[in-house]
Amino acid sequence: MPRFTFALSTTELVREAGVIKSASLAEALDLVGEHATVNAGDTLEIGVRGFPPARFECVSTMIKGSPLWRAHGRLAA
Repeated sequence: MPRFTFALSTTELVREAGVIKSASLAEALDLVGEHATVNAGDTLEIGVRGFPPARFECVSTMIKGSPLWRAHGRLAA
């Protein structure tokens, strides 16, 4: 099972960082939302060792508090 390293930031200040084991990136994003307080405007860098991290921005939180993520920054070629 892949180990995803993540850093959750608010206005360039890292609030929370850690490692999550999950089968997919989508599942890892859900787990971050379950275990951390995420607000609209927060950014998340997440990835696996050996590859550059993906960067996402929380555009809103849903009814159950689950964040809605949107890709942020440059796109891969």
